[in-house]
Amino acid sequence: MEEKVVESETIFQGKLISLRVEKVELPGGVRSTREIVVHRGAVAILPILPSGDVLLVRQFRLPAKKVLWEIPAGTLTPGEEPLECARRELKEETGYSAGKWRKLTSLFLAPGYSTECIHIFLAEELSQGKAKLDEDEIISLSPIPLGKALEMVINGEIEDAKTVCALLLYEIDKNIKKEE
Repeated sequence: MEEKVVESETIFQGKLISLRVEKVELPGGVRSTREIVVHRGAVAILPILPSGDVLLVRQFRLPAKKVLWEIPAGTLTPGEEPLECARRELKEETGYSAGKWRKLTSLFLAPGYSTECIHIFLAEELSQGKAKLDEDEIISLSPIPLGKALEMVINGEIEDAKTVCALLLYEIDKNIKKEE
């Protein structure tokens, strides 16, 4: 099932992504072309406040052309470990620090055309500080009861994939632990 890369060319190099075109040979000898968005990876954090509420952010996303509900997230810097990035991003975007961290999962967002892998962490035992947003970020914070956030997923108010995944994984995890 594996494809063998026989030719590769980077046709765009940006600050965040690059675009590579690869000629591949499939197991049966058929040749094809793949267009790949190369991304160094990212993290997302599901912050649970001491009240049990989920801390969500709202920000305008140009590709979606609207304001979205999301969990805090950010791109890995070269050589940065995912947990280190998660700690940094939570502090920068929300001002909060977490006393307890747990990795929920890692997943590929669009493996048909992108290398981006996002590492999703649960952050608990939060203590508030001051946010240090990047100059190009405009974010508002909203504590939302978990049940309400799950309703927002079901009714389509939360459309961001990493946020949907994190909320559902957390709820499933809580229910499995109740059964044990």
